[in-house]
Amino acid sequence: MTSHQDVIDDLRQPTRELRRAIPDVWRGFGELHDAVMVDGAVSGRTRELMAMVAAVVKRCDGCIAYHARAAAHRGATADEVAEALGLALLMDGGTASVHGPRAWEAYHEFTASAPTRTEASA
Repeated sequence: MTSHQDVIDDLRQPTRELRRAIPDVWRGFGELHDAVMVDGAVSGRTRELMAMVAAVVKRCDGCIAYHARAAAHRGATADEVAEALGLALLMDGGTASVHGPRAWEAYHEFTASAPTRTEASA
């Protein structure tokens, strides 16, 4: 498999094209995303971990890459990611035993460029 950043990069152009084809729908999706991923009673970091678990269960490599990167950049720790991926394994079984390690690998790929936890919470 290519790097998870490559997955994101490969999606960039077709995503732009689709966004141009359905601008109102895409804008609505973007607004929904922004409204959901804010800090609230549940932190944005926890929300990204939850989204990463959903991405594993849905078997979406692009979603795994995006949410693993966001979790890393929001300061998720390796322990938090591992425990979240354990939940994916509980809920999805065998297929999560394939896609969970992909998310784990993606998280580690993106931690190299992520701010430290104190930077992420500032």
